[in-house]
Amino acid sequence: MEVKRLFDVLEYQRTNYPQANAINCKKNGVWENHSTEEIVNIVNKLSLGLLNLGIRKGDKVAIISDSRPEWAFTDLAMQQIGVITVPLYPNSTEQDYAFICHDAEVKYIFISDELIYKKLKSIEDKIPSVIDIYSFDKIENKKHWTVLTDNPSTEHQELLDQYKNEIDENELATIIYTSGTTGKPKGVMLSHKNIISNAKGVKNAFEIVDQKYTVLCFLPLCHIFARTELYTYLYLGVSIYYAESIETIGQNLKEVKPQFFATVPRLLEKIYDKIITKGYELKGLKRSLFFWSVKLANQYDPEKNMGGWYRWQLGIANKLIFSKWREAVGGNIEFIISGAAALQPRLQRIFWAAGIHVIQGYGQTETSPGVALGRPAKNVLKVGCIGEIMQDIEVKFAEDGEILVKGPNVMMGYYKRPDATAETINADGWLHTGDIGEMVEGKYLKITDRKKEIFKTSGGKYIAPQEIENILKESLFIEHVMVVGEGQKFAGALIIPNFEAARDWCKLHHIDYTSDQEMAQHPKLVAKINKEIERLNESLAQYKKIKKSHILGETWTIESGEFTPTLKLRRKVIKENCQKHIDEFYK
Repeated sequence: MEVKRLFDVLEYQRTNYPQANAINCKKNGVWENHSTEEIVNIVNKLSLGLLNLGIRKGDKVAIISDSRPEWAFTDLAMQQIGVITVPLYPNSTEQDYAFICHDAEVKYIFISDELIYKKLKSIEDKIPSVIDIYSFDKIENKKHWTVLTDNPSTEHQELLDQYKNEIDENELATIIYTSGTTGKPKGVMLSHKNIISNAKGVKNAFEIVDQKYTVLCFLPLCHIFARTELYTYLYLGVSIYYAESIETIGQNLKEVKPQFFATVPRLLEKIYDKIITKGYELKGLKRSLFFWSVKLANQYDPEKNMGGWYRWQLGIANKLIFSKWREAVGGNIEFIISGAAALQPRLQRIFWAAGIHVIQGYGQTETSPGVALGRPAKNVLKVGCIGEIMQDIEVKFAEDGEILVKGPNVMMGYYKRPDATAETINADGWLHTGDIGEMVEGKYLKITDRKKEIFKTSGGKYIAPQEIENILKESLFIEHVMVVGEGQKFAGALIIPNFEAARDWCKLHHIDYTSDQEMAQHPKLVAKINKEIERLNESLAQYKKIKKSHILGETWTIESGEFTPTLKLRRKVIKENCQKHIDEFYK
């Protein structure tokens, strides 16, 4: 059968390679398995339950939940009767919930737990379109989602296939509201064809993956990266396991032993930081071997013949040190997909040297999301680059270097925002991504920065802050950073320290403090971080070097507004909150 609509991937799997463990999760300490056939039955029953509620094609229904099988069941059940899914982040604010549910005219909401219900309860007067809420967890006096699948009415049974057949691939499937680093969220309208074209592109790139593969999933399904993953994995026929939480990923990797997983750079950075911290705890010869191996890995270039002596040394490092790294991620990992943000080239180099192949994907919600992707089967990597342009997608560059995209993956437009749509997609159908990039060797896409984030110093030099921020985050002591200096003589940096690493360092150096805030301002720690900045400055051109910095005593969070739900910096908010420190740089 030809896969054209999102729900077609489920029937495709049932026809071609039905799985006993298609979608799995852990409940009460035990892995619970759902076969392909069981999923088909649940999804069909839920579709009938939704129809019995009076929900019809074109209605909007929201899902606010962590990633779990019920999320997938609900989404697929809605897709096959033409209901439009509106996914929201579990960690979004009540204000975002109110705006999105009102803007999208949401009729019903499926939630994961009581915490989200309390949030919605506090804004119920602001979301008058919502008729009812159903929960995946059991909440007192709240309807459980299974009431829709238990003993469904047969009234629409015979019509279900008709409903499915009437859905065209070009019809709207979902509205995903971008978190927005500035202004109100915009609803990205994606059709079945948009997302399925991307799933087909990934399937083509992942030619080594077959039905024997297992994948661990932990990214939020409300994000297009994880959402397209879901359909792609069902299409590929791999067994999907949902991690219990972000905190249990390490343990779940050891239990599931997946061949691959998708992640964001921040998690890889945390994994690496923990590994390095463990290295500092070693003594004597073990510690020397550990850091010798890391130094060796940092020299790795998969495109070059590193010579017999280097390969022999790397073999020793792999046997003594890197084998333990691989065990920490389950022992069977063949590759990791990193997306949603830029990955530090150093990390990619080190992980590849350690036998953990990290490939990158690039795109955005408006492109469903993939535009370029590395291929796990090709033992070829251009460090610092994304990968090849995906099938059926065209890319070109504007005069200022902005990446323009055309293809079946490009969104239908922004919901209720024809003005914003016209600003983003030109008359010839090219989507302006807002990212600056280039092709390297005519083959690999490289992203250099966000167009709107590039600024000019008073000396007329252009600075791409992300480039500098990624270099500074190579320090074990720097968790987050924002580079400033528009219209000024030099670049400065606002620094959030890696509090865990800072605490360990202070303990080692017998530095007393009563709070993280006090610790962040301790002269010895400030001197240490400034020394790290000086070291990393050496790789930067003179006009890009950080001349002044300020270390903050509290981390940035989603709740306090400095981060979007996908952990992108809200630069305007941070600048407003830290203006006095920025002013100090340029007195």
